[in-house]
Order: sequence, then structure tokens, then C-alpha cells
Amino acid sequence: MTPNTHPLIDPALVGVPDALAPGAAAASLMTTAAMAADARGLVHGGFIFGLADYAAMLAVNDPNVVLGAADTRFVAPVRVGQRVVAEARVTAEKGRKRTVEVTARVGEEAVLTGTFTCFVLDRHVLDR
Repeated sequence: MTPNTHPLIDPALVGVPDALAPGAAAASLMTTAAMAADARGLVHGGFIFGLADYAAMLAVNDPNVVLGAADTRFVAPVRVGQRVVAEARVTAEKGRKRTVEVTARVGEEAVLTGTFTCFVLDRHVLDR
């Protein structure tokens, strides 16, 4: 399968697709010093959220998918130099709405879990 969404996204910021199947995807992000929130190397959660969001978009894999809401929990810290893998799976579909469950891990340890509510629009969100 080929990614049909977010073609210009910067992989250094939100990761790269690792796996893509109907209703499922995985993406990974190698964390860097530019993502550090402090001198101890704690990665800012926004980068991990961005990876999880990107994985959710890939699981839906439509050019006009947008994020409507997210209920996430950060369950462990991420350090500079760690590789984070987010796995996403569409668990419900109703009309334009898609519910996507995402878990991001460093190795076997979960660092973020969440439910992303996505919408597939008839046209690009900027085309009002």
C-alpha cells in the first residue's frame, strides 16, 4: 500500500511510515537533541503526539483526513536518542468519522496511548 495522506509532512518531525495496511499503520520516529525539553534529554511530548497523530492519519489513509479530537495519555517518558514506534488501528467507522486507537512504544514499553477521532472530508479542509 502507498500513503495517500500528508505527502509533504517532514519525517524528521513526525516520523516515517513503517507499515501500511487497510485500516492499520505503523510509523517510527528517531528522537533528536532538537526535540529535548530540558538539559537531561527529556523529549517534548508534542513530538510523540505528532508521531501518534501521523500514524492515525496513515491508518485512515485518505487525502482529506483531518483530526477532530484526541484523548491521549503519556504513560512513560521518552529520551533523546530513543526510537519511538506508533501503531494505529481503525476500530470504528461511521459515515465520515473514524475512531483510531494508537499506542506508541519505545521497545516494548508503551509511552503514549490514545484514541484519535478522525474525519474524512469530501474535499481539502482549506477548500471552504
